[in-house]
Amino acid sequence: MILVFTAVASQGFAQAPPGPSSPLYGARPSSGSTSTGLPVALRDVRIDQKLNEQLPLDLVFRDESGQEVKLGKYFGQKPVVLALVYYDCPMLCTQILNGMVTSFRVLPFQIGKEFDVVTISFDPREKPDLAATKKKVYVDYLPDKMQAGANNGWHFLTGDPANIERIADAVGFRYHYDEATKQFAHASAIMVATPEGKLSHYFYGVNYSARDLRFGLMEASQHKIGSVAEQLTLYCYMYDPAKGGYGLAIMRVMRIAGVITVIGIVAMILLLKPRRSQQMTKGVAQ
Repeated sequence: MILVFTAVASQGFAQAPPGPSSPLYGARPSSGSTSTGLPVALRDVRIDQKLNEQLPLDLVFRDESGQEVKLGKYFGQKPVVLALVYYDCPMLCTQILNGMVTSFRVLPFQIGKEFDVVTISFDPREKPDLAATKKKVYVDYLPDKMQAGANNGWHFLTGDPANIERIADAVGFRYHYDEATKQFAHASAIMVATPEGKLSHYFYGVNYSARDLRFGLMEASQHKIGSVAEQLTLYCYMYDPAKGGYGLAIMRVMRIAGVITVIGIVAMILLLKPRRSQQMTKGVAQ
């Protein structure tokens, strides 16, 4: 489903019309024949989960200002939301970024404070000026109070083919460039990594539940972020790698309910005990 931001079109969300009808394509504004079906190459387009695998933090990219940076620069202190897209894509990648910023707007955690975001273009033809333009669009869409943190904590990177290939392989992102149609075929997901750079969660699609993303960040941070109430809520849910989301953990809920029941019974006994003692004392006195 294509996300439409009509209310913020004036802020820079207006994009070129989508390309081919296949939802796995994002078209570049270049010439090429139009495909209306799934190509043979689509068999190799997928996302292979690599949970607990270490990201290659030595990879070198260019940030939106054109400076060379090591991927490890963005790790070490906070969990990181990682997304592979390409910036000139008017279709699926735009939906991924739209889904991310929509979730970020309502998260209780703020970019640059509790977590960082790293967006990497997998198209080696894209340059930092395009990354800077894309960053401005999405940072400007965040509430005013979040924009300063996002300017420092949301990074839009570009790179050469070798580094792009290594990061894509590290996260299991399998995509294909079709010369006939001048398009990329790719799947959609975002990842959460620990401060040390280990992959901890995958969230699929183009709409990312703020609750699931919040839980993922809390777990990736080893529960260093989130209130006591949020930690208790997280205890009642369990991450399902197959679904790329959280589901209610029935056994944990039952344990909590059992503990609450026992506490209630003990409290009732303690409250009734003085009354019973008083009644027995009165009976003896009579």
